[in-house]
Amino acid sequence: MKKKLFGTDGVRGVANIHPMTSEIAMQLGRAVAYIFKDGVKRHRIVIGKDTRLSGYMIENALAAGICSMGVDVLLVGPLPTPGIAFITSSMRADAGVVISASHNPYQDNGIKFFSGDGFKLPDEQELSIEDLIFSKKIDALRPIAAEVGKAFRIDDAGGRYIVFLKNSFPRDLDLKGLKIVLDCAHGAAYKVAPAVLEELGAEVVRLGVSPDGTNINAGCGSLHPEGIAEAVREHRADLGIALDGDADRVIFVDEFGNEVDGDHIMAICAIRMLDSGTLANKTLVATVMSNLGLELAMRKAGGRMVRTAVGDRYVVEEMRRNGYNFGGEQSGHMIFLDHNTTGDGMLSALQVLAIMQRSGRRLSELARVMTALPQVLVNVRVAERRDLSECPGVRKTVAAVEKKLGREGRVLIRYSGTEPLLRIMLEGSDKRQIAEMANDIAVMVKNEIGVEEEA
Repeated sequence: MKKKLFGTDGVRGVANIHPMTSEIAMQLGRAVAYIFKDGVKRHRIVIGKDTRLSGYMIENALAAGICSMGVDVLLVGPLPTPGIAFITSSMRADAGVVISASHNPYQDNGIKFFSGDGFKLPDEQELSIEDLIFSKKIDALRPIAAEVGKAFRIDDAGGRYIVFLKNSFPRDLDLKGLKIVLDCAHGAAYKVAPAVLEELGAEVVRLGVSPDGTNINAGCGSLHPEGIAEAVREHRADLGIALDGDADRVIFVDEFGNEVDGDHIMAICAIRMLDSGTLANKTLVATVMSNLGLELAMRKAGGRMVRTAVGDRYVVEEMRRNGYNFGGEQSGHMIFLDHNTTGDGMLSALQVLAIMQRSGRRLSELARVMTALPQVLVNVRVAERRDLSECPGVRKTVAAVEKKLGREGRVLIRYSGTEPLLRIMLEGSDKRQIAEMANDIAVMVKNEIGVEEEA
């Protein structure tokens, strides 16, 4: 069944336009309260947000919907998405809600949910929430008098999360002697992230720590690492760390200002975990978008890599299903299940910093553990989303390319989730060669499927 509201990471859109309206937010609050209310005890749902202007509107609507179903609300204010997952689990709440559109611009916003154990909801529960909203099954349920929910503000949530993050760092190490440029993207981590690094002993050059409701992710943070690159060179820092608006992802730059993306960070951490015997089943979980160079590096180190669909929730689902403990995405989502239940930018940064301090090696040296293969991406605006298994010409062309590339290259073809695009991605050692191969596949797609006509 196709979802009407939820996408790959909750409900998201332009704030105050469907589906990101206060009316839908209230209905979502009522539905999630109904789903997690399973007994006579008082139930509690945590609500946190990033720094977007529209967060106030959506927070109040969600809280009203939840309270109207007889469930109490715990308001934590601006806090990173992984912090809300932690607080939800730590406080034994029944569920958690995050109001954030992650790396999107400020005019967008989103709502995503965690169950009481701190994990994102599976597709089945999201469909159940939608069914409750559109079927109007719970419209008549109206607790009254003392049965109506109450709202409480949790003033020490940030402090609790800071302690949690510091406890994920080895107790025999500190960050004394390191100068770190930190960009919080004017987002949810603007208070907690600098505090963690400074309390562990680092000298921190702060960027993106003055949110005004409209500047979140604006030319800063993990989408714009050029900001920390310039600052690292200017301040002669040891490295730069850039978070996104809700701080569930992180991108680094080394001491020379060169970007170190999620694939390289996964290689550094996974191979160190392999060496220490702590990588469960000697397996790293990544998505189909991770560079083949990461897979080759894992293979060379004696481990392996399994791939999932794009989206950190699918990485987590694969990890939980098969007992793996580390995975992530090229974009900077890293999930250390031994520590937290979801992608956590600061926790990931601390794991890398611990490796640097333990080994005495700089980030540029550690990043050499993986060599990224050249990658070519071609987008074809198609006339229709035809099943590629019904396109013999495309299948034959792809098979020929895969045979030529062998184990030292790969082909990935997938439709965009939001646009009428077919994305053709090739990786291999020779960039000119894979560009020609990608073009051959694109030509066959245009001939066999057709190109969308311009309006």
